[in-house]
Amino acid sequence: MTKSELIAKLAERFPQLVAKDADYSVKMVLDTMIAALTRGDRIEIRGFGSFALNYRPPRIGRNPKSGERVPVPEKYVPHFKAGKELRERVDQIG
Repeated sequence: MTKSELIAKLAERFPQLVAKDADYSVKMVLDTMIAALTRGDRIEIRGFGSFALNYRPPRIGRNPKSGERVPVPEKYVPHFKAGKELRERVDQIG
């Protein structure tokens, strides 16, 4: 599902919301989540899952084209862990 599909579903499910309001709502939620992760905070949405940052230490990698050794700097990457309810519902599909 894309962001625009999410906005369309939200506007469809709540007819009192104008599409522009649905767009604004989705944008605000995503911007707030991005800001929280940027500050290093953890996000937990009950029944859905949690978002946190994982630290990746610096390392030496290889350029696949030339085989040359390349230093890869340290970084933080977002990590999502599905909640119990989401895992159970997805498991019922198959």
